[in-house]
Amino acid sequence: MWFWFAVIALLCWSGSDLFSKIGCRDSDDKNSYLKMVFAVGIVMGLHAAYELIFNGVELSGRIVLTYLPVSLLYILSMAIGYLGLRFIELSISSPICNSSGAIVAILVIATGGLEGSYSILALIAVALVCIGVIGLGITEAREDDDLRRKRQEASNYFYSKSAIAIIIPVIYCLLDALGTFADAKVLEIIDEDSANVAYELTFLAVGLICGIYVFLIKKEKPMPRRGIPRFVGAAFETVGQFFYIYALADSRHVAYSAPIISSYCVVSVLWGRLFLKEKLSWKHYICIIMVFIAIVILGILDI
Repeated sequence: MWFWFAVIALLCWSGSDLFSKIGCRDSDDKNSYLKMVFAVGIVMGLHAAYELIFNGVELSGRIVLTYLPVSLLYILSMAIGYLGLRFIELSISSPICNSSGAIVAILVIATGGLEGSYSILALIAVALVCIGVIGLGITEAREDDDLRRKRQEASNYFYSKSAIAIIIPVIYCLLDALGTFADAKVLEIIDEDSANVAYELTFLAVGLICGIYVFLIKKEKPMPRRGIPRFVGAAFETVGQFFYIYALADSRHVAYSAPIISSYCVVSVLWGRLFLKEKLSWKHYICIIMVFIAIVILGILDI
């Protein structure tokens, strides 16, 4: 089932990417990323309450503290990712951010996680995912200026190439990779349901801190029209996180599931093209096809 959990997480997180971009892209809202963290925290807190009350998920202070380093790595990476959406297109940010899957696969292999149990075809599929995701990020970063201007004209949002625009998603990539690698290790000693609830409650605490800062200390007035996409994105994020935890819980397939889930940026690029009017080149489509072929191969091998 790890494959289907990974695919569901992929689809949900691509939806989260789209709505988070819509909720964070306004240049006149300097605290939009903190408001996004607030929205995600509220939705995740509600889901955690449901799991504790109706499903009887076990939770203790020990579990929360054991999972806390993983939670903080994920939350910090996401906050940084939301900040980056103010400076760069979704179709550039998402591929760079989600090259983390390639780093996770390399970490798993380097630490002996494969143990000779993976076929050559499976390793080729993992390599295709990594190459496709990284290639997509490189393609976007080195994009022709004329094509960039045409895409921005269609979307009515204008961004210029800058160091911060690239550095922010790279930082996200590194933090997320460390979080994913640590997650797979911690899930060997903690039940995945308990770990997910611990993460959601930690996110709730961080989200409330952000909400207090923005709405009480900075005294910004809530703007429901801009807030709706943030909460929709938060809902997609929460559902994606639920299935992500189950995908990583199968520790024997972490080197497979991490690259698959990280390739949700490929779908995010498509959403950017359809809904945000961000144009694609033939290089984009080659990378997208590579990733989809790899996902199909991994799915067939798991059947």
